[in-house]
Amino acid sequence: MDFLISGILSITMEQIVMYGVGILLMYLAICKDFEPSLLLPMGFGAILVNLPLSGVLNQDLPGIGEITGIIEWMFHVGIEASEALPLLLFIGIGAMIDFGPLLATPKMLLFGAAAQFGIFFAISVASLLGFDLRDAASIGVIGAADGPTAILVSQVLKSKYVGAIAVAAYSYMALVPIVQPFAIRLVTTKKERLIRMEYNPGNVPKKARIFFPVIVTVLAGLVAPASVSLVGFLMFGNLLRECGVLNNLSKTASDMLASLVTLLLGITISFSMRADDFVNLNTLFIMGIGLLAFVFDTIGGVLFAKLLNLFSDKKINPMVGAAGISAFPMSARVVQKMGLKEDSTNHLLMYAIGANVSGQIGSVVAGGVILNLMTQYLK
Repeated sequence: MDFLISGILSITMEQIVMYGVGILLMYLAICKDFEPSLLLPMGFGAILVNLPLSGVLNQDLPGIGEITGIIEWMFHVGIEASEALPLLLFIGIGAMIDFGPLLATPKMLLFGAAAQFGIFFAISVASLLGFDLRDAASIGVIGAADGPTAILVSQVLKSKYVGAIAVAAYSYMALVPIVQPFAIRLVTTKKERLIRMEYNPGNVPKKARIFFPVIVTVLAGLVAPASVSLVGFLMFGNLLRECGVLNNLSKTASDMLASLVTLLLGITISFSMRADDFVNLNTLFIMGIGLLAFVFDTIGGVLFAKLLNLFSDKKINPMVGAAGISAFPMSARVVQKMGLKEDSTNHLLMYAIGANVSGQIGSVVAGGVILNLMTQYLK
């Protein structure tokens, strides 16, 4: 009983706040079905790492000596030392993605670049708010709408806010169906949202599907060498899918590997959600900047589509540009749903999917570009 009373009395107000954060994340996962495979382990992990003298963290116990906590060990091995967990997850993501709609309409690749505008806008805002450049760059990558990229970049740059960045990235990915419609309506008219796009897919040869991941990896390596691990693992997963001779491995990567790594990544990243690191005013700033990044990603893609329409006979529905963020396939579904709401016969899904998968490439390349720029700046 004395131990119980002592433990209760040692709980700080900041730790109580983190219990609330953990419960909120689990509520969103279970009751709202928002990214449950990640928010649930993150929420539970936030409670684990904030228990007094938590056994999941390394500690030195009198008469026993140092004990190795499992979550702290997993964080150091799987994220801090090797970035293994985020990279392994990219193999699974790559195995899930069908680049066929993008190869059938290659101009959709442009939206994967345009919709990364929010990253650089967020970096500027974070810098103006006084964040160190390493932290500002890490916070900006929340705009990649890609949790593993945000975690990896923030860890490589040794940001002090890995936990807050991960929570912001995945929370806003889950809130894409709420955030994006607002941003799209903000910069489009009803007439623009009614633009029809007839999808006439060409036959994408198997050779093109196989060579595509190889070519993308090589080009990314030449343009942004720091992105090779990100792009390479993503494209390797896609090559497993498209080669046709490793179907069992492709299925395993897209199903069991992706699910297992996502679960481990979620509970491991909770190491960065300890109360003394997480509960501060900067965390609120990071959540706010992350929201701005998502909104301006969407606006950037939409405005780019409107710019192309000034010089093109075949008009693009500007909403398709919003799907250029990396939140796959949620963003494409949002565009399809909004298109059908405006006109029940206007199906934008395949164009939106093409833009959405290009956003997956764009986000990891953008992450690599930021790492390259930071490497040059910090020399």
